[in-house]
Amino acid sequence: MSDLIYKEEVFKLIGFCMEIHRELGEGHDEVIYKDALVVELQRASIPFCRERKYEVTYKGVILPHFYYADFLVWDTILFESKACEHLTDAHVKQVLNYVAASKLQLGLLVNFGADSLEWKRVVLSLQTECLRPQK
Repeated sequence: MSDLIYKEEVFKLIGFCMEIHRELGEGHDEVIYKDALVVELQRASIPFCRERKYEVTYKGVILPHFYYADFLVWDTILFESKACEHLTDAHVKQVLNYVAASKLQLGLLVNFGADSLEWKRVVLSLQTECLRPQK
């Protein structure tokens, strides 16, 4: 298997998420975990954008509705958070769509709602234009 893209950056983000999960525990609304991630990103001076909007096009027409990713970190990693019992295929498909719309290569899907932090790397391979999730 080839090297993981943005390996060090993802390691750092997951470390922040583990700290948030350890400190807050499970059971909060998703927005609380996102607020805590803002604190961690700001303290680490990591550039990010919250609620990043992405257009969706259909046959060359920009559709009137958009995707809103929870975060764009380092202008390279799309970050989507959840606070549910467990991640599902629908969550992964949502991030795949966001990554494709963003024209980025990597989405990070994190679930703060489970007993233990859950996360998945969602990669858009530019070489083969094939969508595949990674953990």
